[in-house]
Amino acid sequence: MFSASPMMRLSAVVLQQDERTVLRGLGELGAVQLVRTNAGPDTAPLNPPDHAPERAHAEVLRARMAELRRRLELPPSAPVPAGIKILTLAEVDEALHTFEERTGTLLKNQEVLQQQWGQIAALVGQMEAYRNVEIPFDQLGESAFLHFALGRLPSDNLDALREKAGGNVVLLPLPGGPDANALVAVTSRKGRYALDTALEQAGFKRETVSVPEGQTPALIAAEGSKEQARLAENLKQAGAALAALAESTLPVLDEMERAVDTELRLLAAQENFPHTAATVLMTGWIPAAGLPAVERRLRELTHGRCVIESTPPDDVPDAEIPVLLRHPRLLRPFEMLTTGYGVPGYRELEPTLFVAITFMLMFGMMFGDVGHGAVLVLGGLAAWRTGHARKVRDLGVLMGLGGISSMIFGWIYGSFFGLEFFKKHALWRDPLEGDPMALMRAAVGIGVLIMSIGLVLNMINRFRKRDYAGGFLDKFGVVGALFYWGGLALMFKYAALKRLGLEGMAVALVVAVPLAIWVLKEPVAHVIRSRRGQVGEEGENLFGAVMESGVEAFEAVLGYMANTISFVRLAAYAMSHAAILMATFVMAAEVKQMAGGDVFSVLVIIAGNLVAILLEGVIASVQALRLEYYEFFSKFFTGDGQAFAPFRLGAAREGQVD
Repeated sequence: MFSASPMMRLSAVVLQQDERTVLRGLGELGAVQLVRTNAGPDTAPLNPPDHAPERAHAEVLRARMAELRRRLELPPSAPVPAGIKILTLAEVDEALHTFEERTGTLLKNQEVLQQQWGQIAALVGQMEAYRNVEIPFDQLGESAFLHFALGRLPSDNLDALREKAGGNVVLLPLPGGPDANALVAVTSRKGRYALDTALEQAGFKRETVSVPEGQTPALIAAEGSKEQARLAENLKQAGAALAALAESTLPVLDEMERAVDTELRLLAAQENFPHTAATVLMTGWIPAAGLPAVERRLRELTHGRCVIESTPPDDVPDAEIPVLLRHPRLLRPFEMLTTGYGVPGYRELEPTLFVAITFMLMFGMMFGDVGHGAVLVLGGLAAWRTGHARKVRDLGVLMGLGGISSMIFGWIYGSFFGLEFFKKHALWRDPLEGDPMALMRAAVGIGVLIMSIGLVLNMINRFRKRDYAGGFLDKFGVVGALFYWGGLALMFKYAALKRLGLEGMAVALVVAVPLAIWVLKEPVAHVIRSRRGQVGEEGENLFGAVMESGVEAFEAVLGYMANTISFVRLAAYAMSHAAILMATFVMAAEVKQMAGGDVFSVLVIIAGNLVAILLEGVIASVQALRLEYYEFFSKFFTGDGQAFAPFRLGAAREGQVD
């Protein structure tokens, strides 16, 4: 519970012919994090292969499949846990080429039909405007005596054109659009130039109509409508053909995408392993509990043609060992809070249990209300019961536990949706109506407890890493604890020490000695390095070391004070929560005096409680996290570990390592 899962370093020598089979088996288990190993005398003589060309080919195939999916308007493929069909890149390329050709042909046919339909639609629309012209268009320009002009004229300009054209022009407005009228203008051959000039000045737009010889607009519109109907039916059939192709393509495309994704993972995995002419050295990390099952599986996959070795990571640096955290269901949601700051080192104490206790304590203190807590519990239960993703269910558990903590503190405060009658049954007192200073002292006391836990965890971590100097002399080590706890004891017991005449000795022990150690630590280390001939950082000197130590000592003192006072916010936000509810009932009392006040008063109370739940719930969560990260984690938690990331093919399944 307080440490990461024990890890083992796994090495397996397999035949090259079995390499892919073994990788597929490990990928389905999802239990081994593969590690790159370079060639050498202790590994294998040949460096891991470079599969960059094959991976580039696979990426091109993946891009082509994404484009095909877009053109066929197919949904994204869903990950599958297992049963991945073995397809080579060549097989995928061949099948993909066939689908691309079929899709391209159908889409091209659809595009041609759409263009034809658009052209016919434009012609029909044009003819509708001139349906009342019974003369075939090809005969309009053949008259020896008359000149015709066809086009559209803004309706507002028609009267002005009549006046300017004179009596030698006949204007025939035809039914047109809402902003422009179709118009046929007729004049004598002699007056055509004057007519053209007047039309141009009036904003007349000529239209050129290409129609078969001898056909009238009405006949053309009728024939065009028939052609539109035929093309519409063809478009419908083309759409159905595309839909059928998409339906038949989807499962195959999903399979091809999974095959390419699998191939990319296999190629990347193979680039980790050095080899000989006939064998491959596969290395990785595995949780110790899963080692027997993996060894058994390796022998099954290779039919015993393998050599397996597993060793504990005794001499391996923390940074190279992956970290797997395993928690009971109630603690697992708090793992999200821990890893939100960082992953603990392999040999560090794992703080999730402390995070769970302190987070619930601080959240409940700031958000104490029985009714509001019950709402969170119900919301958490709903998320836990209906959530499909594990994170959603974990968030539901987190909400539910936070609600329980809120209900406990609400019982202490005597707060139930801010209703007055419940305050009579309070175990202690309301944050506003009670003693605010007592609430602040309690908040600071919680802060002292949390910071003290952080100091103890830091000392344990340092000693477990054999960093004895840091464990004793660090500002959060034994000397730091002496300063912090001793300083607190001086504050509360100074009068008693003074009566005994021990105040000077106590101040020297818990204040002067830690400060002297912090101030002298770097200068002494600098002198020792200089005598040993060890070169420090460029520009390093004794004066700089003294100044650096002095600043660090001052920072340590200031940090302890600021971190402790920072916990006063627990009381401040508890009072803020109570203040919102108090303001809600004050507003409800004012509204109640209006007409229909009883109804409006209830609505104000409901709205105020909703605001308190949403606003204060978020604020309390953020502030609790802030105190965890800055006042607690900063004492002991490095967060520079690497999370265990096992090699997988497909999505995670039950039984796989998460």
